[in-house]
Amino acid sequence: MPLKLYQFAISHYSEKVRWALDFKGIGYEPEYLLPGMHGKVIRGLTGGKATSVPVLVDSGKAIQGSVEILDHLDSAFADNALLPEAPDERASALAWEKRLDEEAGPAVRTFAYHHLLQRPKVVAPLLTAKTAFWNQYLLRLGFSRVDETMRELMNINEKTAARAQTVIESLLEEINAVYQEGRYLAGPGFSRADMTAGALFAPLFMPSQYPVPWPRPGRLPPGLREWHQQKGSLLEPVANCYRKHR
Repeated sequence: MPLKLYQFAISHYSEKVRWALDFKGIGYEPEYLLPGMHGKVIRGLTGGKATSVPVLVDSGKAIQGSVEILDHLDSAFADNALLPEAPDERASALAWEKRLDEEAGPAVRTFAYHHLLQRPKVVAPLLTAKTAFWNQYLLRLGFSRVDETMRELMNINEKTAARAQTVIESLLEEINAVYQEGRYLAGPGFSRADMTAGALFAPLFMPSQYPVPWPRPGRLPPGLREWHQQKGSLLEPVANCYRKHR
């Protein structure tokens, strides 16, 4: 019975799991859900109240959350381990992953959506990617409500976006200092720490491997376009690691 990954195409935490599955050479069936309409499906799988994605189903067992899924993959599929063997390097990889999940993930989401939600024609295809084609049109018709709901649920506004930008730049500078020395985040080899960094920052450098129709640079909202012009070079070491291992 093949594994199934329930996800949003746009989700950078889902990208982390997609990457882990591909890196380990594990076949799976992708199940793309529409954000906001996914709750019933996820609760049906997990039997709980949380509706977060990704959720991986393996032999009838549902595993929710990118950390838990990566733990399961390394336990169930030994090839291409996601963690180093040395105890100190393993601890470092897990510490980096935790920090990036808690800091980079929310910051990228807040910063990117604050700007993208200002352009309905740009963000609608990203939110509805890989779902039924009519979802894009329905979302655009009700976009004012979508914008309001997303901003409220994720606390997205001018102030939180500015704070998120500061977090993003600080983390990238710290990560780049490691990469520029020719090392990886948790030792001499690639690990789930680097995978987490690449996946969570991916919406900012918009790689072709990501299953969404990224907008052309000229169609980016002004705030994002200006940030790329001024600070885009900060993304290069992380983007290079992504391209090398993805």
